[in-house]
Amino acid sequence: MQRAFRYAAEKHFGQTRKQSAVPYISHLMAVASLVLEAGGDEDMAIAGFLHDVVEDCGGMPRLREVRQQFGGRVAKMVEGCTDSFGEPKPEWVERKKDYLREVKHADVDTRLVSASDKLHNVRTILADYRQHGEAIWTRFTGKKEGTLWYYRALSDEYQRRSPNRITRELEIAVAELERAVGKKARARDGRSAKKKSAANSGR
Repeated sequence: MQRAFRYAAEKHFGQTRKQSAVPYISHLMAVASLVLEAGGDEDMAIAGFLHDVVEDCGGMPRLREVRQQFGGRVAKMVEGCTDSFGEPKPEWVERKKDYLREVKHADVDTRLVSASDKLHNVRTILADYRQHGEAIWTRFTGKKEGTLWYYRALSDEYQRRSPNRITRELEIAVAELERAVGKKARARDGRSAKKKSAANSGR
């Protein structure tokens, strides 16, 4: 596992989370930790460390390297967490729809690693939204509507088959994000209605 951590740290060196100064390795550590806390074994934790290395650091040649260095089981899980294998990446919506179809047929171990990745993503989005509000959506290719749709669709799929601790936590986090966004939207709509009412009463 230490070798996987060093490998991930080397390949993702200099990368940060979306439009932030947070080193990307922090996300990989969080995913591996969630996998272990949910009862995953060492191979699954290694896949947690490496789940983005193919998509972000080299495509299919990188996947072959992962298979050579960490074995076929780890490579299969990493491949199952990858929605793009080269540049340029396919159009965002189609890429996400394709990944949703892939997840439906993934094995239980791959689904746990993938769900752990999404859980940490949603928790991070929620924390950032509470701090920065609507401005965060400019970071995402899918913007607000696409991002909310994607994580809701993923959560529903993970809950459909073999639900576990991680999928249940993801469901809670997605629902909390939806509530937070909805509350802010309702508050904004309420302020607009009040301004409109005041303007009309002054005529």
